[in-house]
Amino acid sequence: MAERPHILHVHGSFSLGGKEARATRLMNIWGAKARHSIMSADPSAMGARDAIDPVIDVTYPDAPSFAGKPGLARYREIQAFLKGFDLVLTYNWGAMDAVMAHRLGGGTAKGLPPLIHHEDGFNADEAEGLKTKRNLFRRVALQRAYALVVPSVVLEGIARTIWRQPADRLHLIRNGIDVARYTAPPMQDAIPGLVRTPGKLLVGTLAGLRAVKNIPRLVRAIAAHKDRLQLVVVGEGPEREAILAEAEAHGLQDMHMAGFLDRPWRFVGLFDIFALSSDSEQFPISLVEAMAAGLPAASMDVGDVANMVAPENRPFVVGDEQALSHALGQLAADADLRDRLGAANQARAARDFAEETMVNAYASLYGEALASPMILR
Repeated sequence: MAERPHILHVHGSFSLGGKEARATRLMNIWGAKARHSIMSADPSAMGARDAIDPVIDVTYPDAPSFAGKPGLARYREIQAFLKGFDLVLTYNWGAMDAVMAHRLGGGTAKGLPPLIHHEDGFNADEAEGLKTKRNLFRRVALQRAYALVVPSVVLEGIARTIWRQPADRLHLIRNGIDVARYTAPPMQDAIPGLVRTPGKLLVGTLAGLRAVKNIPRLVRAIAAHKDRLQLVVVGEGPEREAILAEAEAHGLQDMHMAGFLDRPWRFVGLFDIFALSSDSEQFPISLVEAMAAGLPAASMDVGDVANMVAPENRPFVVGDEQALSHALGQLAADADLRDRLGAANQARAARDFAEETMVNAYASLYGEALASPMILR
């Protein structure tokens, strides 16, 4: 291995969301300690590259297709490509062909680099239930992986019982952020084009605009309170027009679609309430960011959300759209409640979701896979 490891990151898509925010943050923290190459099975979805510090040594090489029907010829091409790296990191179902190619190629026993797979959650096509064929595919593909990393207790249970991953290969690493950054006052002009409607509270959400995030549900939940709540959506993606249409249909004339914004610590504190309307999540970083900024949260009961927020905030983690609307109404009506829940969430974030803990856990795991435990320290 070279003095600096060359790490390949394989994503189904590389638009900025939770897993991409974490991956780019780790790259930026480790700086010159590693080189990186990034592949997206969807070449058009590369927006997260803007979050990588310009000084980082990162390339976007030509490579075999990481999407399409499984096939031995295509897998052999992927295997040959993988051999050019010291460590392969794969992310979610969209990268599973790389995992299967690694498995069929014999893994490290046949000269391939170690591979660590990360599962952060599911897209809309598995939000209502896991697909049997994909579960079987994962079981087979992961057999030669060095490790499987998950951020949530829910996913840890799925990996153990459904994907049948052995305990020594399964790692629960909770997402963490630089909590202290979020305690500073937000920049008042950090959301371009935002004009606050007088007399209204800001409800903010941060999400890739994909169907699984179900932002139209949040639009409808807020519509009942549009006389006192203004929605701000930070993110970009294919559902943008559908969200705008839903807002128009429900008379949310002051909803602000901010698009993608980096460095969320600059603006999250501008919100009065954080909302999460997804059909499926596991351990959403955006929720941790909102908690660190001292916000109360109204959320669908998905993934680990109920266990992430402070106990006082758990009654506002709910099971359906009507309950989400009711939770938003309760928070809008009571400033003292918002302050109390925000302070409790902020204390919880500082205690449990520190970035240093997460970074050290990933540095240790990747270092062990590279047979050089201190290489990313």
